Parts: sequence; C-alpha cells; structure tokens
Amino acid sequence: MFRVVVQESRLAPTSGKVVAQLGHYDPHAKTVTLDKEKAALYLGNGAQPSERAARLLQGEGVQLPKWVKPAADRTGSIRNPEKLRKNRPQQETQPETLANSESTATTDEAEAVAEPEA
Repeated sequence: MFRVVVQESRLAPTSGKVVAQLGHYDPHAKTVTLDKEKAALYLGNGAQPSERAARLLQGEGVQLPKWVKPAADRTGSIRNPEKLRKNRPQQETQPETLANSESTATTDEAEAVAEPEA
C-alpha cells in the first residue's frame, strides 16, 4: 500500500511532514482511492506531481494542468534475448537419462555381486 500525499518540497522526503493526504494506492489489487477535489485544488495552486502520481491522478479522472505531462508508457526491452531459456536451442535429454539409468544399474549389479563374496 502506498499513500498519496502532498508535501512541501523543502521538507520532503526526510521530515515526513505531510501537508495533506489525498488517498492511497494498492499495487497488488490495482485499486486507487483519492480525494479528487483536494487533488484538483493542490494542482491548481501549483503542486507538482511525480510521474507515477500524475498517471494515477489522470487514471482517476482528475484534470491535470497543461504544464503537467504524464510520462509515456514504457516498453520493456530485454538486453540479451538469446540467453532466455525459451530462445535456447532444444537439446535431446532422453539419451542422457537412459545412459545415466544404465550406468546406475550396472553399478548396483556390481555391488550386489561383491557382497556375497565377503
């Protein structure tokens, strides 16, 4: 859970003093609870929302001032796609498993034969 708050820039974030609490955001359930009138009031008085706060406010239908530009949707890129397991060439695992099972069977038989002699 994250709180959506208004803080003064001189005191934020180390003091913990909050001018107003506008609501909260739950990233797991993707639920947002905001006081839209308070948010519009502070934005009208010059409050500068962070990128994420601007996206939350815009998603809730709060009218953002013209000078606030929410960040564009990011597209994820993968650095080394050839290293992903799904992109690796398929290897035959059956001959290896058969060879391993045969080698364990022969060692078991050798141990069984060695025991009665002792």
